[in-house]
Amino acid sequence: MRPGVLFGVAAAVAAVPVLALLALLAAGALAPGPGAAALLAVVLAALGLGGRRARDLSLLAGARRRAVQGAPQPVPDAPSPVLPAIDRIATATEHLARALAARAEEVGRLARTGEAVVEALPDPLLVLGEDGRPRRANAAARAAFGNELAALLRHPDLRAAIARAFETGSPQTAALSLPVPVPRELNACVALLERTLPDGGRAIVLLSDRTHERAVERMRADFVANASHELRTPLAGLVGFIDTLRGAAADDPEAQKQFLAIMAEQAARMNRLIDDLLSLSRIELAEHQPPEDHVDLVELARSVIAGFGPVLAQRHAELAFAAEEGLPPVLADADQIAQVVQNLIDNALKYGNGRIELSLAAASGGRFPPRPGVVIGVHDNGPGIPRAHVPRLTERFYRVDAGRSRRAGGTGLGLSIVRHIVNRHRGALVIDGGAAEDPPGQKGTGATFSVWLPAAREMQGSPLVSARGQA
Repeated sequence: MRPGVLFGVAAAVAAVPVLALLALLAAGALAPGPGAAALLAVVLAALGLGGRRARDLSLLAGARRRAVQGAPQPVPDAPSPVLPAIDRIATATEHLARALAARAEEVGRLARTGEAVVEALPDPLLVLGEDGRPRRANAAARAAFGNELAALLRHPDLRAAIARAFETGSPQTAALSLPVPVPRELNACVALLERTLPDGGRAIVLLSDRTHERAVERMRADFVANASHELRTPLAGLVGFIDTLRGAAADDPEAQKQFLAIMAEQAARMNRLIDDLLSLSRIELAEHQPPEDHVDLVELARSVIAGFGPVLAQRHAELAFAAEEGLPPVLADADQIAQVVQNLIDNALKYGNGRIELSLAAASGGRFPPRPGVVIGVHDNGPGIPRAHVPRLTERFYRVDAGRSRRAGGTGLGLSIVRHIVNRHRGALVIDGGAAEDPPGQKGTGATFSVWLPAAREMQGSPLVSARGQA
């Protein structure tokens, strides 16, 4: 206890009695001896009472200080105020502090529960500050967009919806189309919060991925359009052959045998076409979801090569395989990457000269992204592909030589399937046409198709690298 406080309280207590005694002494109404004794008694009593009051005020101040600091529990073995009024005030202060602390704990618990609910929402959710900048994102948003959140918030339609929400105070919606890393369709809902959150959050943005639904709609429309276009020729041929077998060739076994062989070939072509269309549609449905499995490309390539054994023997073709040592695994869908390798080898068989080279090598930079990855290379040693055709090779039903493609059993969808699979894997497709165009007549060196896939540790959050072509 500070002396200044003690003397101040004592002076306040003794002021009136001391002044009264001094007035009596000055008027002669009180003898000096008894007056002095009375003054001494008043001063001592004031000091005692002042000490108790100062101590009680100090205890009350301590209780108030602990309440303000959020430590409402009383100090163990601390004395209680002597004066009843101050004791009641101190006790009430302690009770109020405990009630406030309990309420603060409840508010904190509810806030943590709310944050846990937001974090567990299946749809991406962003919290924005008054300035429109992100304060936090839930797990679904981080998983869906990763490092692309800043680019997403710069989308003109989303920025306009956020501005309208802050201006009008009512929820606003926007339809967003994101072209990279893979095409995605999103619906965004922006809503203001009634109160500003502790972290400065003032609005929320709820994102709903509609890519799958839009892809299903496009798949239905594309399937009808493409199937009707590509199936028209073989169906017309089948109808013609059936009419011939019913008519002029009804009694001609040789013609029947010939026509039935052609019909079987046309039916097989239609079957391959439908299989490729359905395969392409399934790949497009999942193109916005990157794969998560670790795949050893060396083992996968050997498995695919083993499956081509009978075909290679039948066509008297040779397939040479080379792989670097110590290649890292890639994050991939093993079935889809096997389909990529199969499609590229099948193309090389159809359009090459009978010798195919399949290679696996680590690559980073140059024609490929500047990150660790593995390149699958297929070289056909054929005449090559003219430069003018290279940019369009991955389009649906695009053929450099339509007649040769149909004779070889091609559907025009193989490289389109490759491109969509590579996009899903956040990879890159590089095509070297290898055709000799200058001087005319010079033999080409053969086409090379290179598929770059990011190494497993580099996959998450990596941007898409567009397909490129070279002649």
